[in-house]
Amino acid sequence: MSELILIVDDDHAVAEAIERSLRRSDFEVSVAHRGADALSIAREQVPDLVILDIMMPGMDGIEVGRRMREIPQLAGLPILFLTGRGEIADKIAAYQQAQADDYLTKPFDVRELELRVKALLRRAKQVAPVEPDEKLRVGQLVLDLRTFEINTPDRTVLLTPVEFELMHFLMAHADHVFSADQLLQQVWGYPAGTGMPDLVRVHIKNLRDKIEPDPRTPLYVRNLLRRGYIVPVDQAKS
Repeated sequence: MSELILIVDDDHAVAEAIERSLRRSDFEVSVAHRGADALSIAREQVPDLVILDIMMPGMDGIEVGRRMREIPQLAGLPILFLTGRGEIADKIAAYQQAQADDYLTKPFDVRELELRVKALLRRAKQVAPVEPDEKLRVGQLVLDLRTFEINTPDRTVLLTPVEFELMHFLMAHADHVFSADQLLQQVWGYPAGTGMPDLVRVHIKNLRDKIEPDPRTPLYVRNLLRRGYIVPVDQAKS
């Protein structure tokens, strides 16, 4: 079955152009022009990916994305923001508040959009286990490679595809320190010097908010001053 993409954009011409392009690539497509309609459609159809504008009448895209992350059956689906808002503050809001998986600014090339959609869908499907119950364990952390859930001694939470990739990489290289630039290159394939370290910091913050007993004094995802981020094997309080 083809993957279902939900397009959310109040500009009918833009939405129609995206829809035509995705249908030519054999995707199924649903379209909403308002945030409230997008939430209703997403609950009913549970798409494989959402393409979401920010500036819309009524509920804006950031709020739509935030609410989707609060709905269990939608919490882990990839969200790609496609918007005319290109300032770094807008990008950080999308990544931090709506836990976005990718961000593309208008005007855009439909070929690039298709490539990003396919890459996000690949990420969502790239689960490493050979056996259905395979898990990655580091200290008190248990990452389920099939469900994208991570277990700590006091909670179980579902990670977004981007968060899963980041946590999987850090746990697979436990006790190694990686700078933001190294994570951009090794986790997401950015060419050297092209990614934004601020976005890594946002993803780290989102992870800590989900899994740490106290995000201000992290046990599981720590940073070493001027060096980078690490998942330590010894996760006792320092």
